[in-house]
Parts: sequence; C-alpha cells; structure tokens
Amino acid sequence: MFDSFKEEIKKFITSRAVLVCAVLVALSCLLVYRLFYLQVINGEVYLDAFKLKIKKEKTIAAARGNIYDRKGNLLAYNELANSVTIEDVYKSGSGKHKAINNTLNTLIDIIEGNGDSVDQDFNIILGEGRNYEFTVEGNQLLRFLADVYGHSSINDLKYEEKTKTAEEVVEDMCRSFKIGDYEDPDDSSTFVPGKGYTKDRTLKILNIRYNMNQNSYQKYIDTTVASDVSDQTVADVMENSDVLEGVSIEESTARKYVDSKYFSQLLGYTGKISEDELAELLLQNPSYGLNDTVGKSGIEQSMESVLQGTKGSETVYVDNTGQVIETSNYVDSVAGNDVYLTIDKDLTEACYNIIEQSLAGILVSKIQNVKSYTFTSTSSSSNIVIPIYDVYFAIFDNDVLDISHFNANDAGETEKAIYEQFVNKNENVLNELTLELTDKKTPYENLSKEYQWYMSHIAAMLYSDGIIDSSLVDRDDSMYIAWTKDETISLAEYLKYTIAVNWVDVSKLSIDNQYADSEEIFDQIVKYIIDSLSEDYDFQTRLYKYLLLDGYISGTQVCNALLEQEAIEVDPQELDIWQRGGESAYTFMVNRVSNLDITPAQLALDPCTGSMVVTDVNTGDVLALVSYPGYDNNLMANGVDAAYYAKLRSDNSNPLYNYATQQKTAPGSTFKMVSSTAGLMEGVITTDSVIYCGGQFDKLNPAPKCWIHPRGHGGLNVTGGIRNSCNVFFYEVGYRLGLVGGNYSPDLGLEKLATYADMYGLTEKSGIEIAESEPQVSDQDAVRSAIGQGTHSYTTVGLARYVTTVANNGTCYDLTLIDKTTDSSGNLLEDYSAAVRNTIDMPQSYWNAIHTGMRQVVQDKTYYSNLGVQVAGKTGTAQESTNRPNHSLFVCYAPYEKPEISIATRIAYGYTSSYAAQITKEALSYYFELRDEDDIISGTAQTLQDGATNAD
Repeated sequence: MFDSFKEEIKKFITSRAVLVCAVLVALSCLLVYRLFYLQVINGEVYLDAFKLKIKKEKTIAAARGNIYDRKGNLLAYNELANSVTIEDVYKSGSGKHKAINNTLNTLIDIIEGNGDSVDQDFNIILGEGRNYEFTVEGNQLLRFLADVYGHSSINDLKYEEKTKTAEEVVEDMCRSFKIGDYEDPDDSSTFVPGKGYTKDRTLKILNIRYNMNQNSYQKYIDTTVASDVSDQTVADVMENSDVLEGVSIEESTARKYVDSKYFSQLLGYTGKISEDELAELLLQNPSYGLNDTVGKSGIEQSMESVLQGTKGSETVYVDNTGQVIETSNYVDSVAGNDVYLTIDKDLTEACYNIIEQSLAGILVSKIQNVKSYTFTSTSSSSNIVIPIYDVYFAIFDNDVLDISHFNANDAGETEKAIYEQFVNKNENVLNELTLELTDKKTPYENLSKEYQWYMSHIAAMLYSDGIIDSSLVDRDDSMYIAWTKDETISLAEYLKYTIAVNWVDVSKLSIDNQYADSEEIFDQIVKYIIDSLSEDYDFQTRLYKYLLLDGYISGTQVCNALLEQEAIEVDPQELDIWQRGGESAYTFMVNRVSNLDITPAQLALDPCTGSMVVTDVNTGDVLALVSYPGYDNNLMANGVDAAYYAKLRSDNSNPLYNYATQQKTAPGSTFKMVSSTAGLMEGVITTDSVIYCGGQFDKLNPAPKCWIHPRGHGGLNVTGGIRNSCNVFFYEVGYRLGLVGGNYSPDLGLEKLATYADMYGLTEKSGIEIAESEPQVSDQDAVRSAIGQGTHSYTTVGLARYVTTVANNGTCYDLTLIDKTTDSSGNLLEDYSAAVRNTIDMPQSYWNAIHTGMRQVVQDKTYYSNLGVQVAGKTGTAQESTNRPNHSLFVCYAPYEKPEISIATRIAYGYTSSYAAQITKEALSYYFELRDEDDIISGTAQTLQDGATNAD
C-alpha cells in the first residue's frame, strides 16, 4: 500500500513538474521573443509586443541661407512647412505596382482636394494642347531618356530610344510601372497605358514613380510627393494613414521670394536636384544626395555652395506603417550662409514698373481702330501700327482668355456663343483642308493668307513630328525649292514627292502593311494631319484670328468674355458705361491697356519686353538688373506648379527668358564711343579732325547712307559726330581704320575695332554671377560695323559694363551682383568687390571729346530739359526685321560732372531710341529723387514723346 501511495505521489510530482516546466518554457520563449534581434539591410527589425520596429538613419535637411539686397531688405527666405512623402515599403510581387499606384491616386485626391498641388519636377509636361511635351533638349534630354530606359550612359541609348516622342516615353513608362489597366483582365498583352486615369493624373503618378525609382537603390529613402502643404492636408493624410501605406508627413522648409516678379530671373529658384547637377555638386561636396533641393538658376544656382547648409542626422525607429516610434542620436543641421546682393530692391522695382508702364504707353500710341496693317516696301519701321484686331486676337493667342472654358458647364453666355462659332469654323476648315490635300491641290502662292498659314503650319508639324525626316531632305532638290522658296506647288504635291523619294518615315504612321504603296501612305499622312490638327492647340487658337477678321466674333464679345471670366477688373463707373452701350470695344480695350488691366506682357505684341541695368560707375556694383516681364518663382520652387510652368513656356512674351543677360541685339549707334576711341587712339582722327557728311558715304558701292539722308550734317569733329550720331562720320572712321598704304582692308578695320571693343569689355561676358550670353564683335564690314551694325551683338548687361567704363574714364570692371556673405548669425564671411578687368590709358582730351559729345546728345533731347541732374548718353537703333519695329537702346551716366551711376536700357522692337531714352529719364528721376515717386510710378500707361525723327 505504501508503494502504491509512493507511486501516486510520484505521478503527481511528475505532472506538476511538467506543468511548471511548460510554464517556464513559455515564459522563456516570451523573454527570448522580446530580446530577439533580426538584422536587415540598412537597419534593424525588432519584434516588440508584436510590433515591427525598423531602424533608419535619416538625414535632416539644413535651412537654406537667405538672400538680401544691399540695404538688408529680404529677397529670399525659408518658411517652416510640411511635406507629404512616400517610402517604398511595398511587398514585391505581381500586385506591387497596382498597390503603389492606387495609394498615389488616393493621396493625390487628398492633396488636390485641399487646394495643394503635387510636386512636378519631371522632364515631361502636359502642354496647352493636352499633349505631352519634353521640357529639356540636347544632352539633358538624352540623359533623361537614358535614365528612363535603364542605361548608365547616353552612349548606350538605342536609336529608337533617342527618337521617342514624349507621348511614346510616357506610354513606355506607364507599361513599366503598370499605370493603366487591361482591356482583358485574363490577357496580359492587352494592357493599355494610362487607362482609367486622365492624362494629367497619369503624368503626376508617373512623376512620383520615376522619383521613387531613382531612390530605389537606397532603402528607406522617402520620396517627396507634395511640398508646403496645408494643415488640412496634413490632418487628412494622418487620418487615412491606414490606407496610405508608406506615406508620411515630414517637417521641412519652403523657399519663399519677396515681390517675386521683379527678381525672378535674377534670383532664380530652387528645385529637386537632377543627376547631372548631383554629379557636378558631388565634386564640391560629397554630402549631396538625389533627394536634395538645390538652386536651379540665377543667384540660387550660382551661390549654391554658400546658401546650402550642412545636413544633420538622426536615428529613427518606425513601425511597419511608417509611423515614428522613437528617435535617437540626433545631430542638428547647420543653416546655410546668407548672401547680400549689390542690388537695390526699391530701385529695381521702380525700374521694372517704369518699363511696364512705358511699354503700355507705346502700345496705346500705336493701336489703331483698323482690322489689319500691311507692311510694304515703302513702309517705315517707325510707322508700323497695331490694328485693334491684333489686340483682340492676342487675348486668345496669349491665353488672357481661357479658351478651354468656353464649353464648360459654367461658361458665360458670350463664351458659349464664341465656342459655337469656333466649332463651326473648325469643322469647315478641316473639311476644306482635306479637299485641298486630296482634290484641289492649289499652289501655295495662290492660296489665301489664311490657308497659307495652315499649310505652313502643317508642313512644320510634319517635320517636327518626324513624319518627314528632315535629315533625308535634299535642300537643293527642285521640288523642295518649288515648295519652300518659289511657292509654285501645293502641299499635296510636295508630300507625294517626299513619299516618292523616301523622305517619309513610314514607321510613324498607322500602316500595318510594310509594302503599302504611295497612295496608301499619302492617305495615312492626310489622316494624320486632320487627326493632329483636331488636337493642335496652336491651330485651334489661330482659328480665332480669322473668326475675328471675318466678323464671326466681334470686339464686343472679346471684351464681354474677359468680364465673364473675370480676367480683368474694371472701374465700376466705366463698367456701367460699357454695360449701357456707351463705350466702343476699341475704347474699352485701349483703356484696359492704358490702365494696365491687361499688361504689355499679356498682349505679347511689339513691344512687350524690356531690360535695364544700373551700375555704380566707381565700384562696378550692379544696382539694378531688370528684365521685363517677370514671373512668380514661388510657383517654381518647392515643387514646380506644372500648369503654371506650362503656361510660362507657351507665353509669347517668354517671361522665363532674362532679357537683361540673355537677349543680344546689335548695339546700333551706342557703339560709336568705341569707334571714336579706336579712331583717336589709332591716329586716323584727332579731336580737331573734321569729316564732311553730305548724306551718304561714297567710298563704297553701293554707298551707305546717313540717317539724315537726303540731307547732310556738313563738317563734324568727333564730338559733333557723337552728338549728331552721324553715320557718315563713323563710316569714314571705320574706312580709315582699314587703310593700308592707301588700300582699304576691311579685315584690318575689323581687327582694330575688335581691339577697342575688348578694352570696353565687349568681347567677354560682363562678370556677373548669373548666366549670360556670349557677346559677338562684328566680323563683317568694318565701315558699317563702325556705326554698330555688321554682326555686333551684345547683351544689355554687356552694354552696361561698356558705358560704365566710358563714365569713369577707362576702368573696366568685371561687374558683380554679390556684396557680401555672412553666416546665419550675421557674422561677415566674405566681402565681395568687382575686380578691375583692365584700364584704358587714353589722353584726357580724348575722354573730354567723347564725354562732351554724349552730353550734347542729351542736351538736344527736349524731354531731358530741366531734369534736375546733368546726364550724358547715347541713343541707338538696331534693325532686326524689315517688317517689325527697330530695337530701341540708350546708354548714359549721371551726374555728368561727377558720375555716380550708369544705365543701359533696351526695348526690343521698341520703334525708336527716343523711347529708351525717355524710359531711362524716368529711372534717373527716381534714383536722384527728382520727382515724387507716385508721379514717376503712376501704375498706368506712360505717354512718351514720339522722337522717331531724332538722331540716334
């Protein structure tokens, strides 16, 4: 019995031991489970209370340095902001692409639903015609294509990859990222790129996927989807975090620009770094990465190394949804350094406004109540008028009116009426073009002006789209000449010929049969033309021109459409008069231009652009560098606003172009101080030499004329030559410079002119720290080059350095825009000053002769009388086209007795140099505080004197 009892006890103890052991094992497992580490790529994963913890080493972007003007006025700064980012935390497999695309589609809906926009720094945009367009060309485009098609070098690109259209690249990328859907879910070959998405949404998702792919070689690198988003977007993203896998809100900064339109081309803007930029910047600083924001143009780009701060870092632990659990090892970033410019903010803004209101004044003086103006051989460039119907069409052509809204549900009564006329016109023109191509085949010279435009546009389209391979075209071929020069054949005849001689790339057409005959190919080209024109924005916009001219749309309708779209603001009193029918469309529209309700840039009619550069003649500092028109670089930084960028690219006034530093034209008579210096220094004239002007220069055949012809100036010395801007005087100087033993050598004359142009800095860029076009000294015709013609071509800032050198008696500076740099606490890092490029060692009597002539130029201008400061200057007129107004130029310095500043002004297609001189007078009045600012900057069109007959 005892043995039996022992056995029971033994069983009980054993069973309890097993239970205890089981408990102990379970507890041990839990303990081991909590302490277990699993090593992964670039981080550590912890299993903690059934949560996944991912360790990430993150960089902390540094705040970019500020940009100030010379007086400490803020021009560019940073604001705290929130960005929406996405990280590729998606599981690999067949459903990965769809999952990412669905997340992005939902995310974009949230962002745009709150009025924010997705960052779009892609090299493809959706143009106004709703067609995909590349935004880069040349090597940049090839680099982009190499990235798209997975090549490490552009040399690896295949021919068919290099020649892809933007549309084809989008389709290829959509296939790669599965952006679209299947026609047949059971057949993978039926995938349709972009199906289920609008073109706009396709491009946005594609942009993000491309950026994510660029970061794919680094694990746990976020890709920014949208910058500087609203608090509502932040709240909505966080609220929907359960369905937005990998999406996070990151604290960041947004770049902001003060009074942006005045400084946009000067300051530039920031954006996501490109691979080319990364490769270059890594040579200077190895900490740059593919997700960094850098300066893309202007001062932001040229001073990148100063403005870019030092990144910080931290260790971050997140869960599997991307939510931060804890952080450690925090190292703060160091803000970038600040840049102070030599620019005077107030002066720059004043000069910009002066240019704008003066351009409006010129336009108002040239607009006439006529339908058209025909330029003839007897017409003068200074007498070109602007028909009011050109103004009406400009409202359509430069997108002052949104023509896409004409058929919207909320379109106004006038918009709908205009659209109805457009639909009828579009149908009729397409039908007539089809008839012309297939049946009528009217020679180009016999077509109306309207249909000549259509045919020329079609031909240009076929070349640009690669239907006609321009590399195969023989420019000496008789049929090519008959079409392009003689205009004696129809477009249909020319197209059939291009097919016959194999200039057509059949692969660009929808032809299944590789052995298609020429008629089949021609039929497909006609179909391609009509289909393309149906979506061609330029073609469709052009229809409004002929609707206006033919009376199907009236000027009154144009004005009412502007009011319906709220594209203009009109004084209530005038609006009441207009609505009661008490004002004509002509008067109403001219008033809009006069009041700057519609700006010269919006009209984009000649003249619509201008530039002015103001320098300190004693230091080489640039006080103002103005390019009109400007743009809002706030919409270019912090993620490009794609719609705004597309509008800027299509704007006929080209606001992205810096007219002060990039536009080059002939200098006209402003070059005559160079010729004077050359003549005096080479000894071909003295200050007392007299040259007789009888109205033309008889030593060449044909004899070039003076501007005063058929009259003449009589005998002039060098001072009188400058004062009267006498062409014959300077023709003679140019001729004498080329004399060798009594024989004229134009090459020698050109060589000597170039030597003295170099002394004034005209053979090199001006030295400023932003992009600038290379100058061109004339290499043709020494006689005409001596008056600023030939092939001379200079920027406004180049002319500014030149007149600065004249003003200070020969010190030629490398101009500078940078005053100093400081750290973020204001401590001086470097004090900049303009370097002296060279000096011109010339007798003072020579300088006096030149200065006196320039002073007399201004004294002869009635509009400079009683200005309050003595000015010396030189006008210049440069012809670029026989059927457009001449370029208007003026260079000067003041005060005459002791120069402080110089100014160079150019108004492209500005009719007469007198206009540039008057615009400059207003800038001088502002700088020297000679009149009330409100009087100078009126905000309305400035009436200018018509000085077309004055010497220039």
